[in-house]
Amino acid sequence: MSEERPPVPEPLPHPVVDNHCHLDIGRGAGAWDAREAIDAAVAVGVRRIVQIGCDLPGARWAVAAAAEHPELVAGVALHPNEAPRILADGGRAALEAAWDEIEQLAGAHAKVRAVGETGLDAFRTGEDGRAVQVESFRRHIDIAKRLGKTLVIHDRDTHDEVLEVIDGEGAPERWVMHCFSGDAAFARACLDRGAHLSFAGTVTFKNAEPLREALRITPRDRVLVETDAPYLTPAPHRGRTNASYLVPLTVRHMAAERGDDLGELCAAIDANTEAAFGGSW
Repeated sequence: MSEERPPVPEPLPHPVVDNHCHLDIGRGAGAWDAREAIDAAVAVGVRRIVQIGCDLPGARWAVAAAAEHPELVAGVALHPNEAPRILADGGRAALEAAWDEIEQLAGAHAKVRAVGETGLDAFRTGEDGRAVQVESFRRHIDIAKRLGKTLVIHDRDTHDEVLEVIDGEGAPERWVMHCFSGDAAFARACLDRGAHLSFAGTVTFKNAEPLREALRITPRDRVLVETDAPYLTPAPHRGRTNASYLVPLTVRHMAAERGDDLGELCAAIDANTEAAFGGSW
């Protein structure tokens, strides 16, 4: 991984929101201070960010950062790979306490707009951890529905299983497929169930034609954009540390793939993010 930060792209003609970012996670010398990263993003038209916490320390940090920075709102959850880890390290009581704290954080702070990222991951967690992943996913869906929060779903190599849980539990009013990774058929299945689809720098990768097909068939009023920073840096800077200021690279690629006017797509993404996350901030 190169530690040199990618150059600043040309600003967008209309503001957009990076709806999934991890400002608390650093990557080598390319890591960003939170205020520095926000200011760099604002300068190119990425004026708002959804900061996602994936474990208890990250969730607490996300809430504090959203309270400190007006450009941020927060999402809180146990990542799908975190629930099996907590169960293995601390037992059932520790896992129950972690779920309880996530619910408390989600409900106690107005700037927490989302419960997520939750979901399923077959890449890093094996079959022995799958049952608790599913249980944790269901618990997060319940929290999101009871508190009226947006559900943000992580799905890695588990498309069918994610839909099975959503169908079994019932989708909340607002839900987002974070870093959408499926093809057009899976996109239609999620859209039919009311999801917004969020596209990351992966849509710019050479080997991602099925993902670009999914992007092209997604209605303009359901499209979101994200970084998942510091990961998934868009081409031509793949492998370097990602940050929200690089969203314009992804959005320009998306507009070209869809045949959309860039400004119109930006305006749609901005409005869609407000719809997906419960209004303006």
